[in-house]
Amino acid sequence: MPKGSVPARPPRKPKIGQHFLNDPSAAARIVDALGDTSQRTVLEIGPGRGEISSLLSTRTRRLIAIELDRVLAAQLRMKFSLIPNVEIIEGDILSIDFDTLFGPKPGSTRPGIELTPETVHVLGNIPYYITSDILFRLFEFRRYFHTIVLMLQREVAERVTAAPGGREYGLLSATAQLYARVEQLFTLHPGSFTPPPKVQSTVIRLTIAPKLDKLRVPETEFINFLKLSFAQKRKTLWNNLKPQYPEDLLREALDKAGVNPQLRAEALSLEKSAALFRALNDGRN
Repeated sequence: MPKGSVPARPPRKPKIGQHFLNDPSAAARIVDALGDTSQRTVLEIGPGRGEISSLLSTRTRRLIAIELDRVLAAQLRMKFSLIPNVEIIEGDILSIDFDTLFGPKPGSTRPGIELTPETVHVLGNIPYYITSDILFRLFEFRRYFHTIVLMLQREVAERVTAAPGGREYGLLSATAQLYARVEQLFTLHPGSFTPPPKVQSTVIRLTIAPKLDKLRVPETEFINFLKLSFAQKRKTLWNNLKPQYPEDLLREALDKAGVNPQLRAEALSLEKSAALFRALNDGRN
């Protein structure tokens, strides 16, 4: 993905207390949501104490678990030291070099021959305050990923999966649905974790399926257009867009796309947003 094509990251917040999954039936449901991984590589984000990792280790060809906490990473290495298909990496998922991890290795391809990389499944329990950061990074390297199953704070999951027309639909919803088919699967009670969190967690599944070609939009420019459209959610599209477009052009494009200028961005489907974006571009050419 070209530089600048995803929304800017908010400042990182301090690390908060961890909540470890303690429900075997919930762990099994989460792993089942990935589908058949017997011949696949799975990337696990934030394995914690390894409740889900233990299941994945018996169901995958290769498991790569990324754990930020140094003590937990050391404990996981000891726990899985005799299981050859499990690799524990201490690190931040936001700085992991996916090209090195999943891309072709030097000498593995002949000159002039480009091999399609193996697609990896992803599973993780994601802190709410870096959900957007992690999703945007996975979308940036989407050529390596197929199915992504995440546990999120319920309110965040509802934003990711929200349909156009509702208050929850925003930039995160539009961006996620631009790159993937998004499903809300099930919600876990706080008692499924130790210690119990004050909020509920919802499991979602994203299947990578970019819509850029179908919508006939260039990636970087369209992402920036979505950012502008949702810049201030309480404002109308007209008010959010008019600082960047001449009023005559904006009025003509809205009319051509069949969009009421008094609507807010949350009311537009991706198809409508793309139609408006194309009309604005056509008017400038």
